[in-house]
Amino acid sequence: MKVRSSAAPATNGAGPRSASTEASRPEASDPGRRSRRPGSSLFAILGCSLLLAGVGAVLVSGGFDRRGSLRRAGHDQPVNPGALVPGDISAHNSPTLVRDPVRPSDLAVSSRIDTPFFSCSLDVSHDGGATWTQSPIPAPKGEQAKCFAPDVAYSSDGVLYLVFVTLRGNGNTPDAVWISTSRDDGRHLSSPVRVLGPRAFQVRLAADPVRPGRLYLTWLQAVGNDLGELKFTQTGNPIEAARSEDYGASWSQPVRVSSPARQRVISPTPVVGPGGHVYVAYLDIGQDKLDYEGEHNGQGGPPYPGSYTLVVARSVDLGSAWSESVVYDRLVPISRFVVFLPPFPAIAVDRAGWVYVAFHDARHAPADVELWSLSPGAPGWRGPVRVNDNPRGDGTSQYSPQLAVAPDRRLDVLYYDRRRDPANVLNEASLQSSFDHGRTFTHAVQLSSRPFSSRIGYGAKEGLPDLGSRLGLISQNRFALGVWTDTRAGTPATQKQDIAEAAVAVTTPSRLAGLPRDILRYGGVLIALAGLILVGLFVRRDRAAR
Repeated sequence: MKVRSSAAPATNGAGPRSASTEASRPEASDPGRRSRRPGSSLFAILGCSLLLAGVGAVLVSGGFDRRGSLRRAGHDQPVNPGALVPGDISAHNSPTLVRDPVRPSDLAVSSRIDTPFFSCSLDVSHDGGATWTQSPIPAPKGEQAKCFAPDVAYSSDGVLYLVFVTLRGNGNTPDAVWISTSRDDGRHLSSPVRVLGPRAFQVRLAADPVRPGRLYLTWLQAVGNDLGELKFTQTGNPIEAARSEDYGASWSQPVRVSSPARQRVISPTPVVGPGGHVYVAYLDIGQDKLDYEGEHNGQGGPPYPGSYTLVVARSVDLGSAWSESVVYDRLVPISRFVVFLPPFPAIAVDRAGWVYVAFHDARHAPADVELWSLSPGAPGWRGPVRVNDNPRGDGTSQYSPQLAVAPDRRLDVLYYDRRRDPANVLNEASLQSSFDHGRTFTHAVQLSSRPFSSRIGYGAKEGLPDLGSRLGLISQNRFALGVWTDTRAGTPATQKQDIAEAAVAVTTPSRLAGLPRDILRYGGVLIALAGLILVGLFVRRDRAAR
């Protein structure tokens, strides 16, 4: 039986409400539900906030690129003045590029000249590489005017050093090693000082980055007096090193670097790292008589079918004693070569003591650039890491890497690259960078604006075209500058080669890259999951309350 309540007078919202009005409100009919609502709302608000914060953190972390990015800055251009001179058919190759640490806008490039006659060149720039001039190299007194195979370095106080060999006889064998210095960034070179005697091949120079006047030379010393034409007639020729503490005026006695057990070693490349430790990368070519003893007779054809060993020797006592470590013992050669002028491995050391070595390898034919790294205190080398990012199996070659480390410890790799030519003949110069000690690399950027033939140069008529032993590279925090052997102005008849240069602008990864970025990303995922759980609890309580 229903009981109807009596009508209540109007109150205009100021007087007491009727029982029927109160009963129509959920809070009045269910006191328990009223007490739960504030808690459920808190779950909803907190859950949605955490969800949005987590998703935002993940999205923000995705905006930070661990690898950074590269772009060519401006156009490539020639370094040697003869590149723009009609009728100049000189074959410049094997550049070394160095930068004055005191006056950073001053640069120097040395290059080897193979044809029409053996010679060498030094080009300097005083405006960061915008323009170049060729510096005359004084001839040593009493020597034939056959300067060859130069290398160049700056000391920490801005003194420039040029080392080269002179040749003698019809076989053009090294007769002596000489060094000249310049205190005005290559405008004038001193009279050459004799450093070494005959049969010193593959001479390279390195300066201590901290101690002014301290220099190191490495070379391959041919033993005995019998040398063949562009070949060694006996094995056991050692890699040796010497040190100067007085700007090259005098030198220590040569010390053997390579193990006597290694009978065919070539291509020593020195670098000085933190604490004055000296490193020399070189190749042990094993049983390769084809190239070492010149059994190919200077003719092209399939490379040696065996494998090489990549070795690094280190000295912690200023070059007095050396210990070696094997970087990799399964390198597959990519081509034949003349043993007097072989390709060199690349080596670099950063200020924290990380050591990097790179070379080309045909294990996954035809050729890849591969990198190995050694962290301070590590028991062994990590690698190989494939640097070039062209598709595997595309049938093109990437080879002759050069390494440099920027002050911020970014690692740059410059190399010859044929990925755009299915015929695997036309080269470009490509550069890639790593911001994580060689684990990953940026996408490649092409420094050369036009492709150029890999079949123009000394030995091309015999099927052994030579683009030289190395490329040149310097790296700073925001840019890199590379130089390479370019043949676009040459023909198979002229064999003309020039040194070209181009700069790359570098965008570094955010400071939140790497581990901080990963913390942000995965922390965001956990926060978002917590938010979802709280929202789920709200929905569950709301349904139960209904």
